[in-house]
Amino acid sequence: MRHALIILCTTAICVSVIRAQDANAISGKPLVVDGDSLKFGSVAVRLHGIDAPEANQVCSRSGQEWRCGFEATAALAALVENHWVDCSELDKDRYGRIIAVCSTGGPLGVELNREMVAAGWAIAYRRYSSEYNIEEEEAQKSGLGIWSGSFIEPEQWRRGKRYPSKGRTRRSSIEDRDCKDFLIQEEAQRFYEAAQQGDPHRLDSDGDGVACEGLKR
Repeated sequence: MRHALIILCTTAICVSVIRAQDANAISGKPLVVDGDSLKFGSVAVRLHGIDAPEANQVCSRSGQEWRCGFEATAALAALVENHWVDCSELDKDRYGRIIAVCSTGGPLGVELNREMVAAGWAIAYRRYSSEYNIEEEEAQKSGLGIWSGSFIEPEQWRRGKRYPSKGRTRRSSIEDRDCKDFLIQEEAQRFYEAAQQGDPHRLDSDGDGVACEGLKR
């Protein structure tokens, strides 16, 4: 099989990516965007068949909100943890992202899609696949990850659904965010753009429209 080695660089990091020329595959050491998304340089990959909480999403547990989206992102980052990752492309979504099944390399490699659902950090995206239904059911029974409390389905969160105001027992601690609360700049930028005008969280120190410029991209 012939491969093309591509070195993709941003201001903060260079990422080696191997694209197979005769197969729908991409490999490399990616950055984690959120609990179901990776970036190999400029190439965006969405994990097939799963849906994880959005990076800024909150869930409810024991009557209090907690940052389940941040935790899901951290869980995927822990699985990747500088490993070489191999992705098999299945499709592309309307945003141009590659839809793929991805695994860490080596003899002890882990399928990221399956593991995120099995650990309770993502749900099976049943509209698109039934591949991970059993893992979801087991995670729910065991109360793992987001199943340790209640949550709004990520798709509904993206559509604007939120918990009623009376249920927000920790509103100030959830909404007041600093740059140290984000793993990568892209996550901070998404939160910054979704927040109120005027930068109430003071993420854009020089007013150029780019949040947390010191974070890796």
